[in-house]
Amino acid sequence: MLITFITTGGTIDKVYFDAKSAYEVGETVIEHVLRQGEVGFDYRITPLMRKDSLDLTERDRLRIRQAVETVEGDRVVITHGTDTMVDTARSLAGLSGKVIVLTGSLSPARFQGSDADFNIGLAVAAVQSLPAGVYIAMNGLIFDAHKVRKNREANRFEYLSDPSN
Repeated sequence: MLITFITTGGTIDKVYFDAKSAYEVGETVIEHVLRQGEVGFDYRITPLMRKDSLDLTERDRLRIRQAVETVEGDRVVITHGTDTMVDTARSLAGLSGKVIVLTGSLSPARFQGSDADFNIGLAVAAVQSLPAGVYIAMNGLIFDAHKVRKNREANRFEYLSDPSN
């Protein structure tokens, strides 16, 4: 089984620079996480961009869509910043024959106590078990891209309505 990981930046890949007193998107951590997890599947990593999701444009979303369209195989995990993850997920609607799961983290993967490893593992499980479509894997839940929002006050993702509907 082949899973392609497309990295776009976001908090999951952020690093802290003391001299600047700011966070910046650094090199992707996905290779480290997968090696540390000793995964038993084949994977490819496509580092597409290194942007905070608040800086993503419609052109960037088109670039992400084009990257997904050209992926060999039908399983794609996209690491992405959480602030506009829902927008990007919705922009991928209509891509048939692929299971696409977006994930990220609320704190940088390089920080102890980050949710990054858990979210990546959740996304890997989801991309292997769900039917074709676009999903978000965050906060221990899998969301349909059209039935989710980020609650910025609570700093978590939630269903737009009762998930049993």
